[in-house]
Amino acid sequence: MIITDTHTHLYSEAFNDDRDDMVKRALEHNITRFFIPAIDSTYTEAMLQLENDYPNHVFLMMGLHPTHVKDNYKDELKHVEDMLSKRKFYAVGEIGIDLYWDKSTLKIQQEAFKYQIQLAKKYKLPIAIHCREAFDEIFDVLETEKSDDLFGIFHCFTGTLEQAHQAISYNMKLGIGGVITFKNGKIDTFINKIDLKHIVLETDSPYLAPVPFRGKRNESAYVVEVLEKLSELYNMSTKEIADITTQNSKDIFKV
Repeated sequence: MIITDTHTHLYSEAFNDDRDDMVKRALEHNITRFFIPAIDSTYTEAMLQLENDYPNHVFLMMGLHPTHVKDNYKDELKHVEDMLSKRKFYAVGEIGIDLYWDKSTLKIQQEAFKYQIQLAKKYKLPIAIHCREAFDEIFDVLETEKSDDLFGIFHCFTGTLEQAHQAISYNMKLGIGGVITFKNGKIDTFINKIDLKHIVLETDSPYLAPVPFRGKRNESAYVVEVLEKLSELYNMSTKEIADITTQNSKDIFKV
């Protein structure tokens, strides 16, 4: 059984004291594929080092996170474009719109999101979407960019069943993480109405740890809790869920 964590910030400072042990714990649980989203240029060196340390397990994305779309966003987008032109990445991400922290940057967030989607198309790569309190705004951009070469993952999906179908209509898989285990998470009430071919697993570690670790630092080994919850909701074995979701990740990332 191979389990894939399609979204984990393994380079995070939260893991500086025990990163090797944390990765080892994940590997012991058959989690052997880690897809690493970017935040901004200040993390690029740490990401490249991570790939160097775990070349058989770590797969990097490149992008500008919406909460880091600031006054210097054009310089940051140039960094993204430069990196994509120099070497192999497996996705453009994480990109999107976040209106939880700062609504005043909506216009430049939209611009950065659209620009990075176009970069993904240029390099024939999937996108990893970050959406927080911005479903309508995200869908507006996706609608303008929809095409056969637009595809990817709606990371940390927390929307409604209707929004899930809308995301899928844009060739997006749904990234399901710790929120599926929360009592107030709501997606557990309808997720089994979505065909598993549209689902991938993720942690978003060190954030959003699943029950029973909620409120603590998340790590990739905890994706097992997500897997077990989906097994219960779909009435399928964990191996079946792992096999299908890992194949889905291979279809998206082409690795």
